Amino acid sequence: MSDDPVVHVVDDDEDLRQSLVFLLESVGVQALTYPDAQTFLDEFDPAEPAVVIVDVRMPAISGFQLQEKLAEIDCPAPLIFCSAHGDIPMSVRALTAGAVDFLEKPYQAQRMVEVVQTQLIEARRRFAEHAERQAVRARLDTLTQREREVLRLVVDGMPSQAIAHRLGTSVKTVDVHRARIKAKTSADSLGTLVRDILTHRVTV
Repeated sequence: MSDDPVVHVVDDDEDLRQSLVFLLESVGVQALTYPDAQTFLDEFDPAEPAVVIVDVRMPAISGFQLQEKLAEIDCPAPLIFCSAHGDIPMSVRALTAGAVDFLEKPYQAQRMVEVVQTQLIEARRRFAEHAERQAVRARLDTLTQREREVLRLVVDGMPSQAIAHRLGTSVKTVDVHRARIKAKTSADSLGTLVRDILTHRVTV
């Protein structure tokens, strides 16, 4: 995965796309353009760090619908909305759904550059965190259903004796499960595994 996020511009206005690419490349930012949301979705790799600039009103798939599709695939890319017909309810909707900014067209060049540069830093952070979260999930996928039950109770802070009572089994059996969880997830300890789960907000 590249360390440098790419800016993806999704807008049906060709002149705007080209002017925006020219602006971003003038400050050393790599940008790719797409005439519609479907073309973007067909070509976009959600594993690659990115910032997405999207128009609200586009044919077939609107900017809001694209936002929903990116959320469905758990893509952490910061999303910047642009619109020539923006209003307060529209911007509130975008920001409430997770967009990082809402800019009116015609945008101010310096404002656009500042927003993009800020979000490039945010994209690096988000994608690194997302990769770590996926790694934790992959480790948990190695566990059986019973081991997950035990781990959930460990995350809740319960000792082996209380877990055994809750699950109707022996303390020895719980300790066997704890040892298997530690081995399967390659954790230094269950404490560090619990820390990773809580830090990255992973559901057991």
